[in-house]
Amino acid sequence: MAFSFDDHVFAFDTSRTFKNDPIQPEAYFITHAHSDHHGKSAMVSPMAICSEETARALEIRFAREYKGRTFAIGESINVNDVEIKTYPTHHTIGSCAFFWENSNGTRVLVTGDVKDASHMPDCDCLVTEANYGDPSDPACYFEDDIAGLDQILEDNVALGAYAFGKAQRAVSLIRSAGWHKEISMDSMGYKLTKGLMNDCGSLTEILEYNGGHQGITIVPPWDLGKLPGSMKKYVLTGRNDYYYPPIHISDHMDVKGLVDMVMRLEPEATLIYHPDGHRPRRLAEHLNKVGLPAAALSDVLI
Repeated sequence: MAFSFDDHVFAFDTSRTFKNDPIQPEAYFITHAHSDHHGKSAMVSPMAICSEETARALEIRFAREYKGRTFAIGESINVNDVEIKTYPTHHTIGSCAFFWENSNGTRVLVTGDVKDASHMPDCDCLVTEANYGDPSDPACYFEDDIAGLDQILEDNVALGAYAFGKAQRAVSLIRSAGWHKEISMDSMGYKLTKGLMNDCGSLTEILEYNGGHQGITIVPPWDLGKLPGSMKKYVLTGRNDYYYPPIHISDHMDVKGLVDMVMRLEPEATLIYHPDGHRPRRLAEHLNKVGLPAAALSDVLI
C-alpha cells in the first residue's frame, strides 16, 4: 500500500517496487516483522524505516542485513520534511503505528496490526487492520485467558506459539505468573527471544525434539507433535481449529476492540488495508452501519 500526498509517496508494509515502476516511494515503512507485512523485501532498501526492535527481528528471522533507518518507538522522525510520529501497537515487540499531517492539516494514522490501541492519537484518516474484523464470525470475539495459562504452568508442559510475537509474549506472561525455572524453545524462538527481551530469564535452545525437556517448552504449533507424547500440550491462539486444546491468548484485538478503537480515535474515514480476504470488507460494512465511514482497500478505486 502506498500513500501519495502533497509531493510525497510513502509505502507501508509492502514489497519493494521494481526499478521501472513509474511510482517510486520515498520510504518503505515497516510496522512490524511478521512475514505478511513484507519486511523481508523492504528491509534491504536504504529507504526502509522501522523501529530498532523490528530491524533486529527482521535480521534474526531472515538472516540478512537491515539497510534502512531505525528509531525508538515514541520518537518522531523526519522524512523529506514530513514529521512522522510513532506509537506502540503492542502486537509484537517493536510493532508501531505511524502518524503525520499533510499540508492541509489532515491527520493520518497507519497502524499495522494492533493489540492495544490505548496509546494512539486521534486522527482524521485511520488506516488499520481487520484480522479478526468480521462481526458475523464467532471466532472474531475473544478475550485473553491469562488465568487459564497460569493454571497449566508446570514441568513437562509444551505450548504452541509462533516463534516471533506470540512466543515472546508467552515468555513474558509465564515470568509474570512467577515461573522462574527454565523455558526450552525452538531455535528461531530462542534466538528472537534472547535478541529482543532483556528479562526473559533462563532459556534453553531445543536441539533435539525427542530429547528430554526441562520445565516448560515453547515451539511453533505445528511442531508440538514432534515432542514426546508424555508432555501435556496446548496452543496459545485466538483460533479454535488446532488439534491440541487452545488457551486463548491472541496478539490481536477482537472485532469489539477494533470497533472500539475506531470510535475512540474518531476518524472522518477509515481505510482497512489488511489482511487479504473478506474480513476488511466485513468490518468496513459494519463500521458504516454504525455511522463510522469506512472502506476496504480492495474496494477503493486507485
